[in-house]
Amino acid sequence: MTAYTIEHQLDNGIERIIYTPQEQRFQTPILMGHGMWHGAWCWQPWQALLAEWGWQSIAFSQPGHGQSPAQRANRWNTLGYYYRTLKAEIERLPIKPIYMGHSMGGALGQWHLAKGGDDLPAMVLVAPWLSHSMRPVFANAQKLDPWGTLLCWLSLSATPTVRTPKRAAFWFLSEDATIKPKQLHSQLAPESALVLLQYRWPLWRPAKQVKTPLLWLAAEQDRCIPEQYSRPSAAHYNAEYWVIPKANHDLMFEASYRETAELIHNWLQSVVTGTQHDQHSSLQFQSSAS
Repeated sequence: MTAYTIEHQLDNGIERIIYTPQEQRFQTPILMGHGMWHGAWCWQPWQALLAEWGWQSIAFSQPGHGQSPAQRANRWNTLGYYYRTLKAEIERLPIKPIYMGHSMGGALGQWHLAKGGDDLPAMVLVAPWLSHSMRPVFANAQKLDPWGTLLCWLSLSATPTVRTPKRAAFWFLSEDATIKPKQLHSQLAPESALVLLQYRWPLWRPAKQVKTPLLWLAAEQDRCIPEQYSRPSAAHYNAEYWVIPKANHDLMFEASYRETAELIHNWLQSVVTGTQHDQHSSLQFQSSAS
């Protein structure tokens, strides 16, 4: 007997992949939002594990990503456009979900805290965008891939960043990742560069104080968002902060994906039940963000 069921929906132009455990230990569902170029498919390694441990999870694809059909050319998508999808996904659920966002999905979680409502049971930010500005990330990308950066501005699209399997793997995967570069690259969607330009002052200001319990996961070897830039952002939100050793940006595909999922599970369990979680792990570098 399987420990969970999997439902694949395409409803009103939005793809959802839903994992429901046979024995649901936690009533609060986990809503999962992906990063740039990705889709709901990227969460499945963690969805399977979390379902085994009693969590229902709903991963959704933004329009033009995964199997959600594009409603317009992806290069013209904005953060506000993506946030409207996230807000609709939150509101369609019968109870407020835990939100888990990767990269740009983490930025949309911060957008919700600042503009939508500080009203969720908990939020897990997985290698998310920085709290105030992505300017250091721009400088890092230009240094590591000047040709790709130039192509992005010439095309008004972020798609050239992941123009080949090798480039996609460079940004997202370590050498011992559980997914091959060609497999990853084949699932990536065209992406907007406008979203990055919008995430800066005066168009963007993070919430000053939040009540929502926050867990911030950083990847030690993240080429997209170097870890040293993440620490001040996590501190701004007073988030609990963990660094996953030897990992690149796509933490759900790293060799340590199971151990990272366990850290998330233990932290969420403590938030939901009010019990203290076990902070011991060979993977965990924890720093105070208070």
